[in-house]
Amino acid sequence: MAISTEHMRAIDVRGGTGPATALFVNEEVPKPTPGPHECLVRVRAFGLNRGDIVQRQGLYPMPPTAPKTLGLEFSGVVVSVGEEAYGWWGVDAEVFGLVYGGAYAEYVVAHKNLLIAKPATLSWAMAGGMCESWFTALQALYLVGCYDFSSTRSIVWNAGASTISICGIQLSRALGVKVFATTRQDSKRDFCTEQLGCTGAINTRALPETTTWVDEIRRMNGGEGIDLIIDFIGGSCFSSLLDLAARDGRIVNLGLLGGPTTEGNAVDISPFVMKRLRYEGSTLRSRDIEYQAKVRALFEATTLPKLLEGEFKHHIEKTFQWVDIVSAHELMESNQAIGKIVCVIDW
Repeated sequence: MAISTEHMRAIDVRGGTGPATALFVNEEVPKPTPGPHECLVRVRAFGLNRGDIVQRQGLYPMPPTAPKTLGLEFSGVVVSVGEEAYGWWGVDAEVFGLVYGGAYAEYVVAHKNLLIAKPATLSWAMAGGMCESWFTALQALYLVGCYDFSSTRSIVWNAGASTISICGIQLSRALGVKVFATTRQDSKRDFCTEQLGCTGAINTRALPETTTWVDEIRRMNGGEGIDLIIDFIGGSCFSSLLDLAARDGRIVNLGLLGGPTTEGNAVDISPFVMKRLRYEGSTLRSRDIEYQAKVRALFEATTLPKLLEGEFKHHIEKTFQWVDIVSAHELMESNQAIGKIVCVIDW
């Protein structure tokens, strides 16, 4: 990606890092120029992700080639095409896709392999907030977590009403396995069972003092451990994950909402040996173009058709105008949202 002498408007952070109130529309951001394998896209909508908050706070280890502007997903219209991208995309193509950064802006450059043609039935807002969550759930489930679906009978998604888990729960149910979820609010627990069809879900804050969330999930699963656990919490529940996992179980960590370190006494790691467990962490943003393109192809083949047919649902909590970015970030940080938060740019 090159930088032209032209300028555009983009969301910036006063002082480089800070709280949500430090976000503002900067009208003097250099407009990017696509490289040989890239397209320049005029943005119509972009989705918010937890990684955006961490980056805004200055705590995200950025990919070396990523622009400082926030934003990992978008929808829009192609306005120019790099020489190696001709034959893939043309000017005026309506697309949505994934980027390493820069989507909180009027224009963004995207690699040709990470773009998807936007179906006419998808709104700009729906398409603009779709890729990051579905791609992350797909790679956690298919490329990291499950090497053998025939032996997987049960799956737990922690933070069950988060956007990634909402996607992952639907993907898991399509496999025909028992799917459980943890939440921290009754409304989110009910959403997981009533709207997403989970076999069972719990509010970890509303359990009897004598019952742990591991006890409750195991009870719901007929006293058995869980074959695959997708976790976003990290250190604070590490020991509980080892306890809950079934023999030959897999645990995939996608986040550290509970911190990077374990709490209390030393951790008993014997379950790794006695249960033959596998624990693996993963992030999507740190993956190379080839890996992300593989996930994009998986999404187009297995997931997008079901979204268009209505078998899968893409849940949007609220849509904001992009100039209201402060309110959008504050809503995400409140942990009250169920589903995606999207910003639109009218033009």
